[in-house]
Amino acid sequence: MSGQIQHKTLAEGRWYELTLAEQMGNIGSEVSRARLSQGKNDARFWGAVERGLELFNLTLRDSRWGERRKEISRAYEVFCDAVLGGEVYNSDLESLDRYFMNFALLAMGQRLKPSAPEDAKKNGKIK
Repeated sequence: MSGQIQHKTLAEGRWYELTLAEQMGNIGSEVSRARLSQGKNDARFWGAVERGLELFNLTLRDSRWGERRKEISRAYEVFCDAVLGGEVYNSDLESLDRYFMNFALLAMGQRLKPSAPEDAKKNGKIK
C-alpha cells in the first residue's frame, strides 16, 4: 500500500458534493475491483482495498451524514473483515459487492430522474 492519496480531486472537495448513494456506489466500485482481483492479482487487490478505504474515510468525514455514519462505519468494518478473510463477521467481498450495488443503482436513478420544474418546462407546461 502506497499511503498516498489516490483520489486527490475527490479529497480536495468534490467528494463532498456527491450524494450518499453516489459516495457509497463509488466505494462499491472499489469493493468490486477487490473482489474480481482477489486471489488473482495481489497488486490490483490491495490497490482496490486501499482506494476503497480512502473513500470510506472521505465519506466518514462528510458532516452531512450524521446518524448514517453508524451504517457507514459498520460497512467499513465488514469490508476490512472480508479483506482479511471474514473471520469475525463471516463476511465476503461478493456479499459486499451486492450490498454496494444497490447504492450504485440508486445513484444512477437519481441522476436519470429529471427535476419536476425542468421536466415541466420541457413539456411546455411552464414558461
